[in-house]
Amino acid sequence: MRVFVTGGTGAIGAHAVPALIAAGHSVTALARSDAKAAVLRGQGAVPVSVSLFDRRGLADAFAGHDAVVNLASALPSTTAFIRKSAWTECERVRSEGSATVVDAARDAGIQNMIQESVSMIYRDGGSNWIDEDHPVDHYPISRGNHAAEASARRFAAAGGNATILRFGVFYGPHAAHSEQILDMAKWHIGFMPGRSDTYMSSIHVVDAANAVVAALTAPGGTYNIVDNTPLTKRAYADACAAAVGRRLWVSGPGRLGLLLGDRLTSITRSLRVSNKRFRDASGWCPRYPSALEGYRAMTELG
Repeated sequence: MRVFVTGGTGAIGAHAVPALIAAGHSVTALARSDAKAAVLRGQGAVPVSVSLFDRRGLADAFAGHDAVVNLASALPSTTAFIRKSAWTECERVRSEGSATVVDAARDAGIQNMIQESVSMIYRDGGSNWIDEDHPVDHYPISRGNHAAEASARRFAAAGGNATILRFGVFYGPHAAHSEQILDMAKWHIGFMPGRSDTYMSSIHVVDAANAVVAALTAPGGTYNIVDNTPLTKRAYADACAAAVGRRLWVSGPGRLGLLLGDRLTSITRSLRVSNKRFRDASGWCPRYPSALEGYRAMTELG
């Protein structure tokens, strides 16, 4: 297929672009700078410079492609995560940007669309498994994700084939926060947002990229893209410590994180998310069954 990727140099895109090319697809990707264009060329993609909010420019760039993969995001840094103002640009990219991408794709006659979303929009599920039919929640920093999903559903309603991928918490190379978590573990400090017995569903960026490739030939719909085995917050912190050969002396913010309310609700709630629907629909299976294996691989690679 000829595939156009937005967000091709981001946490997932940096892995998805080469994965798509390795699978035999021809890839064009947005590049916001000369340096990022050079990276894309080095991977074998064709870089294009156009604004994510330029409907006509995007439509011209999309022409002749078989699918558009919208991975564009603007996540705030780890240190700015709890500031509501830090999410303004991310919300604009996921709401106004995704709407423009859909409009441009329709203008260009694109038939297939893949839209990034997150599994953190589900309501707290306790220790129960969560599938794609589980109720979602609406809190301030989830607005952009809901808007992006609505754009994808609008594309489907107009006759296109739309796939929404609800990713777990990213970790791995190019996912800066996970590298910072490993650095904390080296100092015997564990990152544990919320109660220790609650669940976190994560996904290694390599597995996320391979899911994007698999989604191109899977039936349209909404799918969870997470590890096979979500870990409790305690087990997740221990996995990070084990990866760097340390024992934890202290961990946090723990229950104190709950005091920040909806500023941290995306990671303090308990989400034991299932990937069964996507595995059955596509044949995809993560290389790293859980964060235990994935974080170990991160340290072994460098």
